[in-house]
Amino acid sequence: MNDSPGWASPGSAPSDGQETGIPKPSRPVDGNGPAGQWSPAQPPPGQWSPPSASGTGPGAPPPPPGWGGTPQGPGWGRAPMAAKPGVIPLRPLGVGEILDGAVSTMRTHWRTVLGISLTVSVIAEIVIILVQRYLLPEQKSVDPNATGAEALRQAADSAQSQLITSAPSTLIAMIATLVTTSVLTVVISRSVLGRGVTLPEAWSEARPRLLPLLGLTLLLSLMSAAIMAVGLLPGLALGGGAAGLALAFLGFIAACVVVLWLMIRFTLAAPALMLERQSVLTSLRRSAKLVKGNWWRTFGILALTYLLVIVLTLIITIPFGIIAVTLDSDGLSEFLSSSSADFGWPFLIVTGIGDVIISTLAYPFTAGVMALLYVDQRIRREALDLDLARAAGVPGYDTPRN
Repeated sequence: MNDSPGWASPGSAPSDGQETGIPKPSRPVDGNGPAGQWSPAQPPPGQWSPPSASGTGPGAPPPPPGWGGTPQGPGWGRAPMAAKPGVIPLRPLGVGEILDGAVSTMRTHWRTVLGISLTVSVIAEIVIILVQRYLLPEQKSVDPNATGAEALRQAADSAQSQLITSAPSTLIAMIATLVTTSVLTVVISRSVLGRGVTLPEAWSEARPRLLPLLGLTLLLSLMSAAIMAVGLLPGLALGGGAAGLALAFLGFIAACVVVLWLMIRFTLAAPALMLERQSVLTSLRRSAKLVKGNWWRTFGILALTYLLVIVLTLIITIPFGIIAVTLDSDGLSEFLSSSSADFGWPFLIVTGIGDVIISTLAYPFTAGVMALLYVDQRIRREALDLDLARAAGVPGYDTPRN
């Protein structure tokens, strides 16, 4: 949001090797002496004395006003409280503050957040149910008594069938994630400044960035697919023997490691694209610079975020799945005893309701963590907290940074 103070990418960020936003020593007012000297306007002398054992007893006189007027603990005392105009304090954030900021945004701006996430989740789930019911072929089953080459062939056919049937759902979910992420990133950027935003305003601001965000998502997907193909092809070229399977497995593991490293490295590209109005390639470079030196911390925060989403998914999926199976068949025992089950509308509707609830809660939470992680990295590297405090109208931050 280059038109909003604070979010524009700096001309030369500390990520490029410069340290901006760090206070510099003041020059002498009279122009004499080298830069970095103390200003001649010094506090009056005699206001404090070195600490001594006799100055801390019950009969010691109270300290004079000005210097050390309040008792300090060990060291230099507590740091001043950071300004908090919105859902987070404007300083480097801890893991708990990032997670709490995402939840606080959902709670504070629930009408906008739940409005967009619920609407998109319902539309996406209806399309997925209709596609699963009317367009997708039946999934191929595997004979448990098959052995040897026949078992491998059936497993490969089943995996191929599973990939075909899951592709439409994955594509629809990707589009839904794009829409919600774009709008919710705008909402979170306003909530950091303590400002509200309506759904039409957020959509109006996010809509021009949907195509670049789609391009970024497709580029990352193609990159991951190409790396996986490079890892699997040597093993697949050797055929279905033990050596080929072993090589394919090792290639798959190596490709997963590379893909994971790249996805964490580029995880802040979407917030940079949305908030800084950057191009796709520039957003990737910005993310790489912001994550540099903090890969493991970023990975840990994202791993914890998706672990919480998985726990939420299990909490909601298990009861809804049991209810769906019970309503659509003769009971849970029949489902467990049969090798395959042809579920009808009751099963699809009930599980779809559960999926809508999961998506409605997971979309804003993950988008909030991504956006706040981006804000945290810019605060740590580029002193973005000063620009945000100035944009939020916090007293004492009226002078722009040079």
